[in-house]
Amino acid sequence: MNMQSAVPLTIRLSTMKDARELMMLDQLVWNERNTPSILCCSSRRQYLQSSPPGSQLLAIQQNQICGYVGFGHPHPLEISRHVYDIHIAVHPHYQRRNIGTQLMDALCMHAHTQQVRKLTLRVLSTNTEAVHFYDKYGFVENGRLQEQFYMNGQYVDDIFMTYWL
Repeated sequence: MNMQSAVPLTIRLSTMKDARELMMLDQLVWNERNTPSILCCSSRRQYLQSSPPGSQLLAIQQNQICGYVGFGHPHPLEISRHVYDIHIAVHPHYQRRNIGTQLMDALCMHAHTQQVRKLTLRVLSTNTEAVHFYDKYGFVENGRLQEQFYMNGQYVDDIFMTYWL
């Protein structure tokens, strides 16, 4: 067993003080292979506006954020309060250590307490590892925008996936 995986993992909601470390994690994780638009905030303030405290569950190991799952309602309308639109990122050094699954499990528990019944996400068809992770977790494909993006010399589908709680 890898010693790193034996270290306890803490999962908690994000706070204002996490913004800088989360911005650095986004720079490590998001790239032209897994997103049509690289997430890049020019300031801590801008980051906190797009990802306010409490809108992410963080996985922390040895005082370092090793991953997060962000969540929010897709619309400000009360009629869609039962849905969270999500995105997940795990630090490259911590991938394939069950952190994504633990984050999803924690999100499902949190969502249940908020009367959320449905999780949705979008993933690029070329991001096969992510698609496999979501399939394995139990997400189902609800739609596919074929050739939605032209990236790195190829057309890429945008897959819409849902998980029912």
